[in-house]
Amino acid sequence: MVSAIEVMVDVSEVTGLPRPCEVAATVHLPEPGHLADPPVVCVAFPGGGYGRRYFSFDLPGSSGGGQAGYHAARGWVVVTVDHLGVGDSTLPPAESLTFETLAAADHAAVEEVTRRLAAGIAPGFPAVADPVLLGIGQSMGGCLLIVTQGQHRTFAGVGVLGFSAIHTVVPSRPGTPPLAMPWMPRGLPIVLNEAALAAVGGPVPGEHPFAWAFHFDDEPADVVAADMALDALAPPSAGPIPPWRSATVPACAIHMVAPGVVAAEAAAIRVPVLVAAGERDVVPDPRAEPRAYQSAPDVTVFVCPGMAHMHNFARTRERLWARLHHWGTGVVSA
Repeated sequence: MVSAIEVMVDVSEVTGLPRPCEVAATVHLPEPGHLADPPVVCVAFPGGGYGRRYFSFDLPGSSGGGQAGYHAARGWVVVTVDHLGVGDSTLPPAESLTFETLAAADHAAVEEVTRRLAAGIAPGFPAVADPVLLGIGQSMGGCLLIVTQGQHRTFAGVGVLGFSAIHTVVPSRPGTPPLAMPWMPRGLPIVLNEAALAAVGGPVPGEHPFAWAFHFDDEPADVVAADMALDALAPPSAGPIPPWRSATVPACAIHMVAPGVVAAEAAAIRVPVLVAAGERDVVPDPRAEPRAYQSAPDVTVFVCPGMAHMHNFARTRERLWARLHHWGTGVVSA
């Protein structure tokens, strides 16, 4: 049976912000006797508009704690994290959060949770000393994972799920106008593709502009409706939302759809990389992605059938989880 411990980590020292900042995380523990040897700690970062419970919610008819429960049941400690400005973490002024600030806070949170695991995080659970640290991130979480790894070298392996280190592009339903997103350089409030934005028509009437890209056709309609009830770019800051969602998104997330936005950090990663995408996703050419990771010793690419961008809603989600777990086991044994 998997148990979960909620923690708050003070990251004020690394943010440079004039207010205290905390990162919220959930530590999912396997049965003490089933802890992997050597121990593995897998840290998971959610995408824009989503919180850490994206990795632990169960679809109707399922049980086991979602993706976090899947990996924990197989011996991994799984740490799900809300970035600053997301979910239960501190919400600083939107303009104060940069990719660098978020990456520094995520790195500090991982270091502190690792320290707590080594000291004994729960009665009856063994101290987790010198674990193999794996990082996974979905969508915006994948973007920030690349920045964190490139700048801080936090993990022994990184799984980038549903994000392109070359150019993240949200596809539109076939036969409908393409979606256009602003190309904004990091740290600059300027748009470089104004002509392309002006040429694009409005969304399809009656359908969320991201629905086709985010959810596959055979997913539960009521769950999809609940997930897509929020605004495309700026979820509301109040009112009921699904447990896997976040009411807030860091404003700097808009930069992640510009071409090459994290190219330098991706090229600097020197650990194994897993690139995973659904067959309908925001990664235009998954098999081209290895070119972005110029320093990585190996890059694995996996495209999961029957899956759209929000992987953990797909009927085939366990195929992705199994592939990721197998990849992680390979990183440990290499």
